[in-house]
Amino acid sequence: MDPEITVETSDMISAAPAPTGELSFIELVMNASFLVQVVMFLLLCVSVASWSIIFFKHRQLKHARKATEDFEELFWRGGSDMGSIYEQLNKRRDSLVGSEVVFLSGFREFVKLYEKSKGDPAAKEMVMGVTYRSMKVSLSREVEELETSLPFLATVGSVSPYVGLFGTVWGIMHAFVALAAVKNATLAMVAPPIAEALIATAMGLFAAIPAVVAYNRFNTRVEKLENSYINFMDELSTILNRKII
Repeated sequence: MDPEITVETSDMISAAPAPTGELSFIELVMNASFLVQVVMFLLLCVSVASWSIIFFKHRQLKHARKATEDFEELFWRGGSDMGSIYEQLNKRRDSLVGSEVVFLSGFREFVKLYEKSKGDPAAKEMVMGVTYRSMKVSLSREVEELETSLPFLATVGSVSPYVGLFGTVWGIMHAFVALAAVKNATLAMVAPPIAEALIATAMGLFAAIPAVVAYNRFNTRVEKLENSYINFMDELSTILNRKII
């Protein structure tokens, strides 16, 4: 056997993990090229951030839905006693969410302007216009708060697979460049470097799939809450308009 080939083959085998029948995940990561390790670390950080956002948004949307259901039940059960409801909400105005905020801002403007417009029929239309705009601004802010971090999940879901694929392509290219110097390459020599590279794709999918599922689910829940806020705002506007008339 050619001595040069023997030396090159022994060097390549020593650089790769010893074939034991099983490929250790930790060993594969530690033996990956530096760029592939950077890609893996980046994907790991993104995955941790995504899961943190997922748990936070789940609690936030659950709380917003529960608060809206409780408030609307209180509102419709309270009938025409909106002044009492306003006083209750005003005492804890820093912790209000959803329909509570819409009601508080709209009723505050309505009462303030209604007192000033008494005896002036022409001003009543202005009162309802300002009241409605105030509620609409509050609604937009509430929806914006609910949508916070959703674009990040969408970005992770769409970009992570490509980042992982980049790491895989680079790792496989690096492995084949190293194997090009070995004339008698075996499967035991080829498998570990390729497995190292494929981990990057697996991590990219691990980061992307939960992010995509969570984004679609949360986006649907936000839309439902927004529709609920809009319906309540329209119903409240109708009630306040009747009071003016």
